[in-house]
Amino acid sequence: MTKDRDTITGIKESKGIDLETFERRVRTEGERLKAHLDSGTFDNRQVTIGLEYEFYAVEADNGAIRRVPRSLLEALGFEPELGLHNAELTSGVHPCTHAGLRALRWEVEANIRNIQDLASTDGIRFVSDGMWTIGPADGSTEAYLMEATHEDGLSLAINVSNAVRYHGFGSVTEHTPVGGRIDLPGATIRSETAGPVSLTSSIQPHVQPRRAAELPAYHNNALRVAGPLLALAVNSPFLPPELYTDDELPAELLLNESYAENRLPVYEGIMNPSEGRSKVTFPRDLESVAEAVDRIVDDDVIVPALIEEGPRFDDQFVHLRHKHGSFWRWVRPVFDGASEGDANARIEFRPLPGQPTLLDTIALVAAVAGSVIGLSEGDHPASDLRWDVARENFDAATREGLSAELRWITADGDRTSDPDKLYTDLFSLAIAGLERQGFETAEATDWIAPLRARVTDRLSPAGWKRRIVARELETGSTPAEAIHEAQRRYLQQQARTFYDGSLIEWPSV
Repeated sequence: MTKDRDTITGIKESKGIDLETFERRVRTEGERLKAHLDSGTFDNRQVTIGLEYEFYAVEADNGAIRRVPRSLLEALGFEPELGLHNAELTSGVHPCTHAGLRALRWEVEANIRNIQDLASTDGIRFVSDGMWTIGPADGSTEAYLMEATHEDGLSLAINVSNAVRYHGFGSVTEHTPVGGRIDLPGATIRSETAGPVSLTSSIQPHVQPRRAAELPAYHNNALRVAGPLLALAVNSPFLPPELYTDDELPAELLLNESYAENRLPVYEGIMNPSEGRSKVTFPRDLESVAEAVDRIVDDDVIVPALIEEGPRFDDQFVHLRHKHGSFWRWVRPVFDGASEGDANARIEFRPLPGQPTLLDTIALVAAVAGSVIGLSEGDHPASDLRWDVARENFDAATREGLSAELRWITADGDRTSDPDKLYTDLFSLAIAGLERQGFETAEATDWIAPLRARVTDRLSPAGWKRRIVARELETGSTPAEAIHEAQRRYLQQQARTFYDGSLIEWPSV
């Protein structure tokens, strides 16, 4: 049976499933999960951290996007992601301590070095970034993203991994509606599949509280820090030049009007339905851990499935977890565990793009964990920042990065939009949160140092790319040439500094 036939069969089978039967199972499993949460099954002795880390593959000699041989994805810790050019590294679970963060860093480094060595024999290199901008060497970017096969009323993207979850959750059909349209400054992109989402790649820190009952506080406080942390991390200011509909591409559009983080509107534009409830969104606050479960139960059904319960502990909730996998809120609770002893309730922090270096990535893991813990376990007034203000901060950071006017409440109760005051307070909060987990002040300060340097120099990864493009335009390059040159320099600097450097060391001239 072919790849397409397997996927078509899976999607067609989902159409034949009685929705009420599926929903009844989800409701039953939701009640079972809430009973486990109430009884303490999901409580743990310590706060833990983890990381999902997405990469894309390129031709090592020219930076063109490249499909990954499936055999490479057998490398330790890696698995396929949405695009055929993507790979995702999932770390182990580590205690949120200095030793735990070091272990996370070295685990991730070891696995990345391994896959890079394996890939080099095929002339491939894996890249940590927010969005690729150099298309395939053997065709156009638009064709690569949009090309699809059509059978039995379904559209299957050619360069999307073979999984019902990717094609079914992202196919523009009456049964599984998505928006299929991206509107950005200078570009309008329409697609009948999820293909354009494979432009993007991200890092997703995970933080697990000791007690499941603390999950709502971790979730809500993650929303409060999402805007400021995203502003530091923005890393996708440009699309591949072929996707712009404005032939002139004026410098003002590229350097000032384009989003600092195009990854978020690309994801939302393709995956969210044109009408009805959004699948990718900045979520509302949670009042209780039971509400976190009920929210999943109440979500719309996208691709139903009747699944046999397996041997894992969390297979007791297999239909609820299946449904949960079709809604990608920017911060979302996760409930799983292979055994009852491994059961955990944690938050997944999804807004951050891939970063220039490993130390930059680990700095953001430390900042997410420290700030969320600091707000959740301390008495910092930023916890009282209104939800609508947190949402406005998030949207402003997406558009403007470090230039955004963000609102914050400092430890002294002062309301400020001054970036120096905001980030001085936020970093102090994150350090205090890490100190609660046993970090020495100097240790916590060192982990976050790459982010503090970005504030000092007012330089995000997106800002670095814009500086390169601005210089190239000044010297007479076309917009397409300037964007490609910025990408090539990004790849060069990453190859030089990925394991032991940071963005702030990169020359921008």
